[in-house]
Amino acid sequence: MPSLAEKRIEDAEERPADPQARPEELRLLEALLFASAEPLDQAALAKRMPDGVDIKVALAQLQADYASRGVNLVRVANKWTFRTAGDLSWLMTRESTETRRLSRAAIEVLAIIAYHQPVTRAEIEEIRGVVTSKGTLDVLLETGWIRPRGRRKTPGRPLTFGTTDGFLSQFSLEALGDLPGLEELKGTGLLDSRLPTGFSVPNPSDDPALREDEDPLEPGDLELALAPAVEPETGEGN
Repeated sequence: MPSLAEKRIEDAEERPADPQARPEELRLLEALLFASAEPLDQAALAKRMPDGVDIKVALAQLQADYASRGVNLVRVANKWTFRTAGDLSWLMTRESTETRRLSRAAIEVLAIIAYHQPVTRAEIEEIRGVVTSKGTLDVLLETGWIRPRGRRKTPGRPLTFGTTDGFLSQFSLEALGDLPGLEELKGTGLLDSRLPTGFSVPNPSDDPALREDEDPLEPGDLELALAPAVEPETGEGN
């Protein structure tokens, strides 16, 4: 009768080895990611790789290979790209720091859009309790962190806004579900620990499809929606 040690060796020999990508496949994948100016999703990478390559396995293996290097393979907004290792980001501080800082109003509006999307300008103002200036939305649109999604099926058909992949990339989020929840916000001091009973933080969705209460955008919608409001003319005696 074989000993326990011998039995374990036999079992290990019988078990199939974990699937591994071949070196030439990893080289191709590595080249595709380095050559691309933008992050690539798994489907786009699979189309450019030879038939039969398990792209999921290859990405996991390449990510592990780069885990201890100066650049890491990371997934942002469900797309893959190479980024400077987190502990070395200070090397790029001078090159990556932006001179213009967002105003407090812009930060508030961005947070409301991120958590409440799709949301209209009027809904943003209702949540903040103050009027949102045209310039605040303009700045956020220029950064590429928010976008117009559609038009609400209500009187006036106001634009609805949501965040972009650029927003996820800027804040190193894989998905909107990675936004901090209620307890995390309390822990960082961004929310008062003595909140009203029943207070909750919305759970935003990554679904880009329009909701039942949204209509598709039409050409010129953005310019019209962000233009200054025109006061109606009033005649004498009105």
